[in-house]
Amino acid sequence: MNTTARIKKNYRFIKFRKLVIVSVLIGFLSAFLGVILKNATEYYEEIFFHQATINPLFLVIFPVFGLSIIYFLREYLFKKKENKGIKEIFESTNSKSKNLPSYKIPSHFINGLLTVVFGGSTGIEVSTVVASATIGSVAQRKQNVFRQYKTELICAGIAAGITAIFSSPIAGILFAIEVISRKVTRAFLLSNLIAVAIAFGLVFLLDEKPLFAVNITTWHLKAIPYFILLGILSGLNSVYLTRSVLFFKAQFTRIKIPYFKIIIGSLILSSSLFLFPQLYGEGYHAIKTIFVSSNEMSLTFPLALTIIGIIILKPIVTSATLASGGDGGVFAPSLFMGAFLGLLLALVTNTYFNAHVIPINFIIMGMAAVLSASIHAPFTSIFLVCGLTNDYTLFIPILLVCLISKYTAKMIYPFTVYSYSPSLIK
Repeated sequence: MNTTARIKKNYRFIKFRKLVIVSVLIGFLSAFLGVILKNATEYYEEIFFHQATINPLFLVIFPVFGLSIIYFLREYLFKKKENKGIKEIFESTNSKSKNLPSYKIPSHFINGLLTVVFGGSTGIEVSTVVASATIGSVAQRKQNVFRQYKTELICAGIAAGITAIFSSPIAGILFAIEVISRKVTRAFLLSNLIAVAIAFGLVFLLDEKPLFAVNITTWHLKAIPYFILLGILSGLNSVYLTRSVLFFKAQFTRIKIPYFKIIIGSLILSSSLFLFPQLYGEGYHAIKTIFVSSNEMSLTFPLALTIIGIIILKPIVTSATLASGGDGGVFAPSLFMGAFLGLLLALVTNTYFNAHVIPINFIIMGMAAVLSASIHAPFTSIFLVCGLTNDYTLFIPILLVCLISKYTAKMIYPFTVYSYSPSLIK
């Protein structure tokens, strides 16, 4: 082997070794951030929500207080920059010059936590994704050897963050592929597999439990027509959610005085929470409740009205939360809407069509289906929801409803909140 070949081989080995090391660090830091944010949000959201149920006056105070704090933090601490969510990641990966600044890590961490804890009807998932993407972006800028791996290292942070909050390494990698990168290179596989392995190892060591403890027994072929119907309805609901978010953001952009946005958003949020406290925060507490009681539920007019009201209002309060300055996205709202949509369909078919479907199954499939249609990522949604329940019994029906919901939504409205841009429709 001549000297030139030896030098090239040594350089490739050094580059490979450095990529492995940086992937380990990104995986650990992103997962650590995700676990802390998830547990802190769950802990404080429970405390604040409990106080709001005891004294409904807090349903007025919490939203305006939380959104005000977020505004002042952005104005005086985080360089007066608004958080654009996942669009920030696209701007970075699509440009050689644009990078995710390091302050995005504390910005999304703190603002995501405050938004949900004080009742904002969204979730921490997008906050975690952007913060962990920034970890990958910062690591990529540390050495020239990593410049060519910008997208790969950003995706490694994202995949590790998703793994940490949903306990599903497959969902983490699939989200990075389906939503962010949309291509797979050897460097992508190496960095992302290492990052999610480290993240999942941390989750295992910390003994993080699945978010929803459910007992799934079986599913029946005779329910397939109802699965198809659920997929179609989920696609329609996801379009409603997407259009609501885009509409509210466009309308709130016209409001030039920031505190008017906060007041209007808080009024919408508070009045909705008075009607349906289930809309508070991520809403996972409400999903856990219906998991426990779904098999004993019978359809009554007040119950049907409540579920329909929740499904209709959720996109509105989510949109108001985000448009008035809250930090978050459509992950948790999609899961929430899907759970209640699945429950409603199961109760209706059992009551009026004697279908004998299993409500828990429809709750889980609804969660995956609406998420799949909202982010146009069916395979991410399958493994993410299976990771949430730590059960793959429903893999095949979830695959069916996720594909149907995605393509139903795309036929009606081809954009997601991540891919939409006003220039695309001109």
